[in-house]
Amino acid sequence: MKRLYRSKTERILGGVCGGIGRHVDVDPTVIRLLWGVMTLLSVGAGLLFYIFAWIIIPEEGSGAPDGTGPDA
Repeated sequence: MKRLYRSKTERILGGVCGGIGRHVDVDPTVIRLLWGVMTLLSVGAGLLFYIFAWIIIPEEGSGAPDGTGPDA
């Protein structure tokens, strides 16, 4: 099963878009552009979602408590 992690290599700010791009096999630049458009159209709500995602999505290499992380 494929898990969602924030990217350590494909990051500009927090690695959220890089991790989502890797998870869905899409270039992270496309995810960043879509996220930026969503932020502009939603009058800033995209920024709040980004911060929320940055907090709840674990960074790759952090491991999971059940031993299923990328380092397991």
